[in-house]
Amino acid sequence: MSYEFNSYPDREMLVIALADRIAGELRGALARAERVTMAVPGGTSPGPVFDDLCDVELDWHRVDVMLTDERWVPEDHDRSNTRLLRDRLLVGKAAAARLLPMYLPCREPEERLEELAETIRPNLPLSIVLLGMGTDMHTASLFPGADTLRDALSRNAPILMPVRAPGADEPRVTLTAPVLGGALSKHVLIFGEEKRAALEGARGKSAEDAPINAILDGAQVHWAA
Repeated sequence: MSYEFNSYPDREMLVIALADRIAGELRGALARAERVTMAVPGGTSPGPVFDDLCDVELDWHRVDVMLTDERWVPEDHDRSNTRLLRDRLLVGKAAAARLLPMYLPCREPEERLEELAETIRPNLPLSIVLLGMGTDMHTASLFPGADTLRDALSRNAPILMPVRAPGADEPRVTLTAPVLGGALSKHVLIFGEEKRAALEGARGKSAEDAPINAILDGAQVHWAA
């Protein structure tokens, strides 16, 4: 497994460089295809990247944007990653992009999982995926100890998997390892010494113990303290 580790003097420099890199990759992908798809995480770390990216000049009306994973809560819920996208990425020039949903109203994700997967299927492989990583070495909603982790890591995994994990307050739905790992361009964003140590600690571990290892091969890792 090999990946490129990019270290930056500070978080502001990382955000500027990463947003510029993704914008360039989107332009390149749009030159080769009529539509392109970018998958991005929720959480606090990517917000500043979204703030820079949303006003980049490109053909956003030909870009499909989706989440790598989502909490199974309504889109107006405080913990909704979709809400974050609508507030910070799908604004400005990027408001012209099309959002592929990762939540549909129902009680449990299993009820409408296939319906969601069918909207994603024509957009694979992903052109670009941006991921984060937790100190437990999870990425997207591929958590160590999650009930469906082994199936989500399988090379025969479906597009989406429902996830229930220790410490997670609600069910989640996530793109599976083959979908994330099969993206044409992969970026991992991490901040802080603790996460750098976790990334280094993932070396040699199985993907079940360190799910980040399922997608790292060929990825660009972007880190600042």
